[in-house]
Amino acid sequence: MSPFATLATTITLEDIQNKATGVFEPHETAVLALSADCQSQGYQAICLPLTTSKWQERWKNMCIMPSIEDAGNEAVIAADKEAEAWRKSPSFLLDEVTITRLDEAEFVLAMASEWLRLDSDDDWVRHDSAIALRQEVAYASYLNVHTIILPPPRNRSQVASYARVINDCLKSVPYMQFSIRLPIYDPAVFQSKESSSPQSHGHHGWSGASSPPHAPTTPKLPISNSYSPGSLRSTKAPEGELNATWEMWDIIRNVCDYNMRLTLALDLTPPLPVNAGVLNRWAAEPVKHIFLPASAFIANVKGYPVLPKGTQAFLRQSMIHRPTFILSGVRSGLHAKGGEPAYAQYVKYLEKSSPSVQATRTQGTVENFGQGYQDYLQNPLQPLMDNLQSITYQTFEQDPVKYHNYEEAIYRALVDLQIATACDAICVAGAGRGPLVARSLEAVRRSNRQAFIYALEKNPTAWITLQERKAKDWGSSVELVFGDMRYVELPEKVDILVSELLGSFGDNELSPDETLTNGISIPSSYTAYLAPLSSSKLYNAARESKELKGVETPYVVMFQNVNLLSGDGGGVGGRCGPQIQECWEFVHPRRDVAVDDRGLPFTNSHNVRAARLCFHIPHAGVMHGFAGYFEAVLYGHVGLSIHPQRKDYISKDMLSWFPLFFATAGANSEVQVQVWYEWYAQSEDVLGPDGSFFASASTHVAVPSPLMMHFWCVVKIGQTALHNPGGRSSWIGIKADRR
Repeated sequence: MSPFATLATTITLEDIQNKATGVFEPHETAVLALSADCQSQGYQAICLPLTTSKWQERWKNMCIMPSIEDAGNEAVIAADKEAEAWRKSPSFLLDEVTITRLDEAEFVLAMASEWLRLDSDDDWVRHDSAIALRQEVAYASYLNVHTIILPPPRNRSQVASYARVINDCLKSVPYMQFSIRLPIYDPAVFQSKESSSPQSHGHHGWSGASSPPHAPTTPKLPISNSYSPGSLRSTKAPEGELNATWEMWDIIRNVCDYNMRLTLALDLTPPLPVNAGVLNRWAAEPVKHIFLPASAFIANVKGYPVLPKGTQAFLRQSMIHRPTFILSGVRSGLHAKGGEPAYAQYVKYLEKSSPSVQATRTQGTVENFGQGYQDYLQNPLQPLMDNLQSITYQTFEQDPVKYHNYEEAIYRALVDLQIATACDAICVAGAGRGPLVARSLEAVRRSNRQAFIYALEKNPTAWITLQERKAKDWGSSVELVFGDMRYVELPEKVDILVSELLGSFGDNELSPDETLTNGISIPSSYTAYLAPLSSSKLYNAARESKELKGVETPYVVMFQNVNLLSGDGGGVGGRCGPQIQECWEFVHPRRDVAVDDRGLPFTNSHNVRAARLCFHIPHAGVMHGFAGYFEAVLYGHVGLSIHPQRKDYISKDMLSWFPLFFATAGANSEVQVQVWYEWYAQSEDVLGPDGSFFASASTHVAVPSPLMMHFWCVVKIGQTALHNPGGRSSWIGIKADRR
């Protein structure tokens, strides 16, 4: 059973120095000895800085000028020459790196220099930091390091410059994973000011500067954030501050074109916000590492380290990413009891008690059944156009919940039938390999009624299996009918028509066309639901083909790394609906449809549907598409549902249907969507009486006071193209032979 949580520990420069001055035999180097020690304690990786303080000191001496008065003296001129030589051919000295051998790098997560300022306001500091990072990445690549952890962005005004350097590194090294260390919430890292003195070497001679001359600045060296254990509580802050780090991440990944090798290392050193919506959005992001310092823990009554309840809940939820937890400071003796092993044991406890982990490891759950299909895009089935394979039928037949509910619905319909005839007639339309036929026979037996069953199927290969089952199991109680249900005429009118031709959006496979009847239809109705979602993983997968069809095809997906962006209600005057909204409904039988002599409708106009929905988006986010769900009433109070808020009450652990994913080009704030199996989305903001925006991607949509209601207006800030016009990329196939 593969673990959901991988454990790593940090090795500091001090740890390496202490080991180097001691005995590390039989290992050849101090790093190898430390790596072996950590592996013996159960860690699967070590996280260590790639460079030493010697490198920081040399870079500072070359690239940072002590003061403006020193410009022009011999020492500064010499430093300028050294800096130019380094810029021309960047390289390390032996004592500037922590590892030099392939075997040392085998279990290493390398940390790029924390003090680099890729987003400095000073052009030369930014330029030289970029050169230094490329040098570090090249060296890590030389040693076959698979993952490098990058320092966090700190300057919102220059985050695009930061992103540009990362994008360049991604292109220069084709296999390495880049993980940006980022706090979930820490406004302080964006408020640090760069001193105006000393200045960077060479700023006065850089003719390539595109901006007017300005007072040169320098980064603080080194950059480090420290928090006292007592300050690590959940915190409440303005919405704009809570969105700050996510917005910077969004800029970086967009500049890097959603590169799949660019991931996140969430840093839990700062306190977590109390707002669940702010935390939930990280579920949709590519979180690969979580920094968990000892200072994030608090002591329980016995003195052992534990995490606050809010942090516990967040980490349990984060197990869906299967992250590597990077523990730091666990050898510092911060807590009285437990020692270093207590921190790793606590992470394992969180893994074991995570609801997503428990569900995946429990037989019979959707999560257990669907392992390997999480966030995997599948084209919806086309049972009318295509003949399904036996393995496909077998997969769906493993769903005990669906067939139990179908049997119960048929049983109740039989009990409620008030027919004087001695024998009821049931038709199973789309019998496949016969599971609904078998359930119908069982329902007949339970009801103590007499019934005859017609099994209708157009698939010539499944027809063989049906013949075999009739011969071995069903006998004369069942008559097999081969052909397309739209054109076949049965020997008699049936009392109950049973079909399971429902799609993930209810009507997106076949059902509306095929369940017209004057008797009882099972299902009797079904409703489609929609909600805006964010998921960088699904967005990347949808556009992988590089063709328009990729983002215009609805996909069946077992959602995992997704976040529903919408909130319940909200918007100006409460005009937005719930988080997940109803699109349309189909009810069977319909007695208001004009039909021909055979009882068939003249056209399909009675099945035309359209919907316009308005969603409130309370927190900053990127809309990568919509989640589609359905809920069906089989008969009476028996149903089927994949609606996230209702499925556990109606058909818990049903396996047959995953939700539908409609991809879009992206939008945020308040979203209106119109759906016709073509789809279109529009994002809006709310303008206040003074011309300011009261709602945006980074603020709540506030409910105005009655006195101000008349002065608010909605302003469109973006829209998508019409997706899938005329079904150019995706359609419901209806090709079939008339029989």
